Amino acid sequence: MAQFALDYEHLGDVELAKLVVQRDPHAVRAVTRRNNQRLYRAAWSVLRDRAEAEEAVQDAYLKAFAAMVGFAGASSLSTWLTRIVINEALERKRTAERRRRILREQSAVDIDDYREKLMAGSETSQSPEAQTMRTQIAKLLERAIANLPEPLRPVFVLREIEGLSVEETAEALQIPTGTVKSRLLRSRRRLQRELDPEIREALHDTFPFAGRDCNALTERVLAKFLPWPIQNSES
Repeated sequence: MAQFALDYEHLGDVELAKLVVQRDPHAVRAVTRRNNQRLYRAAWSVLRDRAEAEEAVQDAYLKAFAAMVGFAGASSLSTWLTRIVINEALERKRTAERRRRILREQSAVDIDDYREKLMAGSETSQSPEAQTMRTQIAKLLERAIANLPEPLRPVFVLREIEGLSVEETAEALQIPTGTVKSRLLRSRRRLQRELDPEIREALHDTFPFAGRDCNALTERVLAKFLPWPIQNSES
């Protein structure tokens, strides 16, 4: 009997979720390709550390896939995953803070504050000169966003960089929509004091997570989630 190849990239959230539950590697790749950058940015907004953010996303995927049998599409899959990765990042942050507190109480050498290693960037098609200029602008933005107070930073990243709606951001962070609006307004005003309007237009170039970085994360998730070897070619 002839089999028809599924167009995974155009499947809806519920259909993809059902295939992930069946441990379909192509469905897993489709989900991660759609969400890696958003989830990475969300995790970074809490942790402000690249390696920690990547590990938080990886663990959040595994938790989400294990619970995906219960996904019914009440919210979008992206929003559902974002909420899980935010919770994972917050738990990691709390654990790190407890560890630092214990070390301080024991008069041990205090752990250095997280230092975000700003990304070298993924592949772009720009000229070297334009790419260098945009990279410099992006780093200015990343530094300014990293300096936002903790309550403001996740809201700003999800709303302005990832483009989530007020309602989606509120659901992901589990805060009222009014709080989302007020925190976004405060973060905008703070950044406006530091950055010129033309620099703020480069916002979508910040925190790139694509190309090799994105693919490597996907393969790590697949290796942990699936019990059998993964073939890279579509069958």
